[in-house]
Amino acid sequence: MVLEGNPEVGSPRTSDLRHPGSQGSCVLSSGEDAQPGEEPIKYGELIVLGCCEEGGEETEAQRGEVTGPRAHSCYNGCLASGDKGRRRSRLALSRRPHANGVKPDVMHHISTPLVSKALSNRGQHSISYTLSRSHSVIVEYTHDSDTDMFQIGRSTENMIDFVVTDTSPGGGAAEGPSAQSTISRYACRILCDRRPPYTARIYAAGFDASSNIFLGERAAKWRTPDGLMDGLTTNGVLVMHPAGGFSEDSAPGVWREISVCGNVYTLRDSRSAQQRGKLVENESNVLQDGSLIDLCGATLLWRTPAGLLRAPTLKQLEAQRQEANAARPQCPVGLSTLAFPSPARGRTAPDKQQPWVYVRCGHVHGYHGWGCRRERGPQERECPLCRLVGPYVPLWLGQEAGLCLDPGPPSHAFAPCGHVCSEKTARYWAQTPLPHGTHAFHAACPFCGAWLTGEHGCVRLIFQGPLD
Repeated sequence: MVLEGNPEVGSPRTSDLRHPGSQGSCVLSSGEDAQPGEEPIKYGELIVLGCCEEGGEETEAQRGEVTGPRAHSCYNGCLASGDKGRRRSRLALSRRPHANGVKPDVMHHISTPLVSKALSNRGQHSISYTLSRSHSVIVEYTHDSDTDMFQIGRSTENMIDFVVTDTSPGGGAAEGPSAQSTISRYACRILCDRRPPYTARIYAAGFDASSNIFLGERAAKWRTPDGLMDGLTTNGVLVMHPAGGFSEDSAPGVWREISVCGNVYTLRDSRSAQQRGKLVENESNVLQDGSLIDLCGATLLWRTPAGLLRAPTLKQLEAQRQEANAARPQCPVGLSTLAFPSPARGRTAPDKQQPWVYVRCGHVHGYHGWGCRRERGPQERECPLCRLVGPYVPLWLGQEAGLCLDPGPPSHAFAPCGHVCSEKTARYWAQTPLPHGTHAFHAACPFCGAWLTGEHGCVRLIFQGPLD
């Protein structure tokens, strides 16, 4: 290797990044490993926002007179093509049989042309920072027996544990050769402590098939005050921790950017700007229950095991559906009894008993084909009760329990998609701006990804009870 400014071949200038005592390995105490037949310790779960699929074929009711958007049926959080292998709508991170975490070890200053030769050892994890055409810095990583590493990205290579693809506004994944993804192939990595309290930390960028991370000459990178290196990925990894935790009293937090080394910065002027934001010293990369991770094309929700215990279960959601149907709500015009369909039906179009709602006022009806106001727009209908004009869509119960803040009754619907959940869940997501594009933010339905509209982004549902 060639030293910076030295044409002669010699030993590289290195810096030892190891902490005192890091040479020795740490052996887990007896009883920590899962015994045969026992469930492994769960660190948490990642849930992709907006994993719903458009409804199937249109019914006679949807054809012709219907001018509203096609219905979206929440498919229990499944991807449009179904959960398959490492590409799925949610992933549980559990303790591995053997630790695979890594930590910084030694830093080398070398000539840029020799980087590929220096990184030829696939068993050695490293991060390469290209400072110029003649100078690069390589930070070698060593095995960390105290952590498990999980990698997330668009690549389907084996080193990626969770394969994610772009979710377009309105639900569904961007697929096909014409859909250019903005998600990095090796977007980020999460390191979880193998010992209690099983802290999870997020870092930008993941290691490729050669166990390397490359930050090219145009990537944002810099020397830290202590002489080490850090940098940002092209489109960045953004994180938002909710204020007050992910509970009934939650409020959206502030979006930050996470660096390759796990430091926290304010957002750049645009997503791919080369100038980094300001270091936020009083915040960390530790994931909390309800933390949002945006990969510039897909947003993930982190749920801790303790947080999931407070979330409603699918059995509770089903009980709420049956309770709502048992109240026998009626269409105030057609006087027909309405009923939420069972999720077990799978992906189908609205049926004859499906509740529909005017999203501006919240009045719930059965389907009818009149009241169109085409002069106001192709999706506009006039409510026969209050005369407000707005979208008229079918109601679908949200079926991804991990997105719910509380087990409250399904009383509110997102506008304009019509996904139903509790009041506190609806109001939280309606107030949470999600990143979109290079510098825009929009509140969106967590079940289908549709951008929310109207003054509040959600509406209280007004049902009419049976006349008898």
